[in-house]
Amino acid sequence: MSLRLCSDVSKLETDDGMVLLDERAGRYWQLNRTGAFIVRTLLEESTPQEIAKTLAQQHGVSVEQVTADIAVLIERLQTAGLVTA
Repeated sequence: MSLRLCSDVSKLETDDGMVLLDERAGRYWQLNRTGAFIVRTLLEESTPQEIAKTLAQQHGVSVEQVTADIAVLIERLQTAGLVTA
């Protein structure tokens, strides 16, 4: 799965993660470091499965849990109109 930001969305890396600005709605979405890592690597065309394996190893959690969390994040970003698949 490859994601890309919608045309009216810009991103800014921060010390604590990332901020997405929906210029149409004038709303900000703040992502923590893990959320920023997920979005950044999805935009670079990594798969959710690749990301889940990496995060599971780094944080000592199950791949299944991380995969589910990534799916929720993607769904929320798509629902908010920030990204498209």
